Amino acid sequence: MMKCFSFAVLFTGSIIFWGCSNTTTPAEKTDSTVKQSVSETPEYFSLRPEIEKAYGYTHAVKIGNDIKVSGAVSMDDKGNPIAKGDFLQQMKNCYSGLDKILKHYGCTFDDVVVENVFTTNMPEFLKHAAYRNEIYKKQFPAGSWLGVKELALPEFLIEIELEVHKTN
Repeated sequence: MMKCFSFAVLFTGSIIFWGCSNTTTPAEKTDSTVKQSVSETPEYFSLRPEIEKAYGYTHAVKIGNDIKVSGAVSMDDKGNPIAKGDFLQQMKNCYSGLDKILKHYGCTFDDVVVENVFTTNMPEFLKHAAYRNEIYKKQFPAGSWLGVKELALPEFLIEIELEVHKTN
C-alpha cells in the first residue's frame, strides 16, 4: 500500500504537498525497485545560477526519466523583469526560458506531461492562450491554469512550470 504526501514551496510563494511513502514490506520489494532507487540520483540545473542562489531555488531537477521545472517568469539574467505590462511578450519569454531548460536535458515541449500556468490576469491569458499552439504541436500536456493575486515581483504577469517525462 502506498500513501502519498510531501512538501514543496514554489517560487510564487504557494505551498504544495505531494510525494509518496511506500509501506510495502521488504519481501514485497523487487530487485528492480531497489535498482531504480539507486540509479535515480537527482541532476540539478540552474538557468540563472546567481538569481536562483539569491532567491533559494533550483530551476530544474531530473530524477530518472522525470524532470521538474520551477516556474519560469519574464526576467533577464540579472533577475530584472522584462516586457513590463506586455502579457504576450512575457508569455513568450517564459517559453523561451523553458525551452533552454528542456534543451539542456535533450528534451522538447513534446516531452512535457504537465504544464501549470499562474497568472495575475486570467482574461489576458485566455486572450493569448492560442499562442500555446506554437509551443505544443503534437499534444497539449495536462495541467492547470491558476489566477493568483501576485507573483514573486509585481511586474510579473505570468509564470509557467513544467513536469517532463523523457523516454529513453
